[in-house]
Amino acid sequence: MNELKVRVNEYSKDKIPFHGNHFLNGNGYFGVRGTLEEYSKEYMPCINMAGIYDQVEDKWRESVNAPNPLYTYVSVDNKKYALPEAECVSHSQELDIDCGIHKRETEWDTVCGRLKVSSKRFASMANQHAIGMEYQVTTDFNGAVEISTGIDGDVWDINGPHFVKLDVCESDHVISITGTTGEKGITVTTQEIIRIDFDADVSVEKSEKRILRKIKFHAQKGFTYTVKKIALISSSVDDHPCRDDIRTISYDELKSESIKAWEKIWDISKVEIDGDDEAEFALNYSIYHLNCIAPRKLKGKSIPARGLSGQVYKGAVFWDTEMFMIDYYMHTDPAVARTLLQYRIDTIDGARRKAKEYGLNGAYYAWESQEGGFEGCSDYNVVDVFTKRPMRTHFRDKQYHVSAAVVYAFMKYINATGDYGILAEGGLETIIECAGMYRSLLLKKADRDCFEIHDVVGPDEYHERVNNNVYTNRMAKHCFEKAVEYTGYVKEHFAECYTELDKKYDLVKLSKLFQISAEQIYVKEPDENGVIEQFDGYFKLEDTSVDAVRSRLLDDREYWGGAYGVASQTQIIKQADVVAMLSMFKEEYTTDIMRKNWLYYEPRTEHGSSLSACMYSLLSCYTGDADTAYPLFLKSAKADLLLGGKEWAGLVYIGGTHPASEGGAWIVAVKGFAGLEIIDGKPICKPQLPNHWKGMKFKLIVHGKVYCIQIKGNDVKIEEQN
Repeated sequence: MNELKVRVNEYSKDKIPFHGNHFLNGNGYFGVRGTLEEYSKEYMPCINMAGIYDQVEDKWRESVNAPNPLYTYVSVDNKKYALPEAECVSHSQELDIDCGIHKRETEWDTVCGRLKVSSKRFASMANQHAIGMEYQVTTDFNGAVEISTGIDGDVWDINGPHFVKLDVCESDHVISITGTTGEKGITVTTQEIIRIDFDADVSVEKSEKRILRKIKFHAQKGFTYTVKKIALISSSVDDHPCRDDIRTISYDELKSESIKAWEKIWDISKVEIDGDDEAEFALNYSIYHLNCIAPRKLKGKSIPARGLSGQVYKGAVFWDTEMFMIDYYMHTDPAVARTLLQYRIDTIDGARRKAKEYGLNGAYYAWESQEGGFEGCSDYNVVDVFTKRPMRTHFRDKQYHVSAAVVYAFMKYINATGDYGILAEGGLETIIECAGMYRSLLLKKADRDCFEIHDVVGPDEYHERVNNNVYTNRMAKHCFEKAVEYTGYVKEHFAECYTELDKKYDLVKLSKLFQISAEQIYVKEPDENGVIEQFDGYFKLEDTSVDAVRSRLLDDREYWGGAYGVASQTQIIKQADVVAMLSMFKEEYTTDIMRKNWLYYEPRTEHGSSLSACMYSLLSCYTGDADTAYPLFLKSAKADLLLGGKEWAGLVYIGGTHPASEGGAWIVAVKGFAGLEIIDGKPICKPQLPNHWKGMKFKLIVHGKVYCIQIKGNDVKIEEQN
């Protein structure tokens, strides 16, 4: 396998937001954007905290960024040399994804001669509160140099500022800033200590929002001066508290332990592709990002839609986690997958409150879920680019399919791990409550003998308030089916749990109602051409092309959906909808039907969501067309490798990393191209490789056992590891 490194050899101010995502590292507790050390908040550096939120006045509630301990710059002869203000002679930036280490090297011509700055930094995978940084300065002249390094409390916020109070402290060689949020008074503390091995005059300079060490020394030509920094970040709501004394931590040991932790993670998660270096690198880069945001050893945490790359999408958890990410974790680190499901179990009261808000029973999970299941989405979630006014959207109130995604994830997890015990630990009640919500949505017309679901938004968000969206209805049916099946399982294997739930729900009666609901709910069938209509009346909408609709835009940032969007009265859709449903329930449809729907819907799909391409790719694999699947797979795997992703919805910035797309790439590679299925608790593979691939090799955890899978052409070798 080739080296797994991402690198650029030039500097571009225009690419600052992209490079922040491109070079991101993290450890699940926080994410560190791949920005440069000298950047202040206007250039979007951040240490984004998992699961900590705050709201300022009537602005959107969003995740919180910690005080930044990486802030560092150099001065020569009292002149500051920092990008982008001081133009550089050369610049490179690199991310080693094998060990999660970010590197940079920049040179400037100063009034005294050539100055070179190098740095290495990492979010420790072994100590989730720690960041390590090594900062080096080299000159080709003799002269006065000053390194300014410390903690910047004036952090980047999209809807902030979130810290109403900043306490700046210095004690026994340790400096720190503690920020207190306004909404709940949560504190986030960043501590920092440095070690240097050269003679220097070190002083500390404080202000209201920043504390810096001023390291002044006389540089000798050709000598490298190294500052090693340790930072610890913690909060008052930690479920995994920091117990370290920062003064006892060695930079070199911290780095070594983090590298070892990465080696252990990569041993189970790396995928080798014989015959395609490009795809191999892109897929493993995607896996790197999934590894950076996994909530290992954390309680009650899930993964936001933009990972830990910032406050984009309010740092909220979407259906993305259950539909596109959990598959990777349940086969590489099942404990993480269980944590993701535990988040839904723990936040069921928030889902119940939301259901009650809309006059429904059961649990209606938030479209943008924050702590406790709080719904972060507003009724006006997009800003009109022309009027600058918020637009009414129906993401919050009509995206009923989120609860079904939760149930579908329970099913996938149980099939992959054999861990039925989760049902007795809140899982079954969660599934029952989700099914109860769908039961309360069912309608029956006087002249029809089936149940319908009206007034919804499916995965295709460009068409709002539609009836009988086939994806939503089929997922509701799945909820009913699993509620019945798992209730029976718990009755047989977890009698005490069954008895408790029976007192609360009358499970015999409820199971009969769910069974009837599953049997009678209306799920659209293919028409005479083999195509399934996405929702009632979809085929009557204007049948045009994506390019034609795009040409109607007056501003590239316009939102395509909603009441007046350019796509809303056409058959142009945002992302996989019918195709997603077919890929999830492929055993119910013939290859011919799946292929006909792919051919119908793909030309009509804008792929305006990063969730879309992988679903089309997966269905292509299921129809035996791996070569058509390949470019869509590559698009998903390269979501954070290439410029050009959608960054605006109206006037709302939606940039950031794309972990759902990356999880989708893994699903396509392993379940599509390798053809993985779990039969009787064991993996089997029916490969469907692209023509230019010679083979694949990867590991999986299935029902608690590790398997090594090697594919060469159509030959498959599966070995259980000791």
